[in-house]
Amino acid sequence: MPFGARLAETMDRVGPLCVGIDPHPSLLRDWGLQDDAQSLAAFGDTVIEAATGVAGVVKPNAAFFERHGAKGMAALEYVLGKAREADLLTILDAKRGDIGSTMQAYADAFLRPGAPFECDALTVSPYLGFGSLEPAVALAAEHGKGLFVLALTSNPEGAEVQHARGSGGEPVAAAMARHASALNAGKAPMGDVGLVVGATVGSAVSDLGIDLEGLNGPILAPGVGAQGTGTEEISQVFGNSRRLVLVNQSRGVLAAGPFTEKLRGAIQAAAGAAQFALRA
Repeated sequence: MPFGARLAETMDRVGPLCVGIDPHPSLLRDWGLQDDAQSLAAFGDTVIEAATGVAGVVKPNAAFFERHGAKGMAALEYVLGKAREADLLTILDAKRGDIGSTMQAYADAFLRPGAPFECDALTVSPYLGFGSLEPAVALAAEHGKGLFVLALTSNPEGAEVQHARGSGGEPVAAAMARHASALNAGKAPMGDVGLVVGATVGSAVSDLGIDLEGLNGPILAPGVGAQGTGTEEISQVFGNSRRLVLVNQSRGVLAAGPFTEKLRGAIQAAAGAAQFALRA
């Protein structure tokens, strides 16, 4: 089954929440864990156990594993495998973007079945041109995987590139959304190529003329909860496309660890809040 269909089913069944697996050094310390690769695996185990049954999607952030070298990457492989065993969809937040054979190699590493870091979907950067993502787009389509393309990120510096206009006057972020929409055309219940749009971007979607409602694909929305974004802000950013939104929560729930039941309660509360905010 294609990624978009699997994600739509998951969102209908358990709600629109994605739980980040972001083992910041400070979080490891707060959880009473050492800042080492063994602790990354333990951290991932706890998040996966707490999320199972109350959320349908987890998102490991590759950077926090990469900083520990080969052992950290082994921990990432372990966490992705444990999430699959728990029947959780996995989005690997790696933000890969390159050209030609290098982009193909990234796609092979993350999107090919049986690859060490196989995930259900991968975050990718299109800022070498959307066409540079073609090897990942093709491999994802072949194997029923998904992509989340950076479009409007929540960091203030992102506007320098994302709000800029090309020679025809179209904003860069709007062009990325248009390309993604074309890849999703005609797919039901939704396509496999999503966008990353921060819940903190305010009026940027409407200001730049971005047609999120026509995306026909998932929208991964960081910035809800810990950064203070609520129902009013979500309505401003996403409007009638809210049904497509997958809310990412990392720090807002992970601070409830390390005890599984307390963390599960925080995930349940976040899931309920996300459901309310997107359906209000």
